[in-house]
Amino acid sequence: MAFDMTTAPVETASPEDAFQMGLSAAVGLDSEVNLVEAHKWFNIAAMRGLTEARLRRQELAELMTGAQVAAAQKAAREWIERHTH
Repeated sequence: MAFDMTTAPVETASPEDAFQMGLSAAVGLDSEVNLVEAHKWFNIAAMRGLTEARLRRQELAELMTGAQVAAAQKAAREWIERHTH
């Protein structure tokens, strides 16, 4: 069974788990492609130290509008706040 990042406490989620969530959203593995969601997960993985996530996040940002990037950043902050309190 895959790790469920949507409900896991942030301290138990590895950067690799978040990165996999980003990849899934970027390619539409479990649903439609969602660049905002992918950027969010890559951002979380990058904040937890995964260098490759920083690269993927930057690649996505180049394909996204400023509003989409802002929405992804906000979603990442909200996820971290929800899962650390």
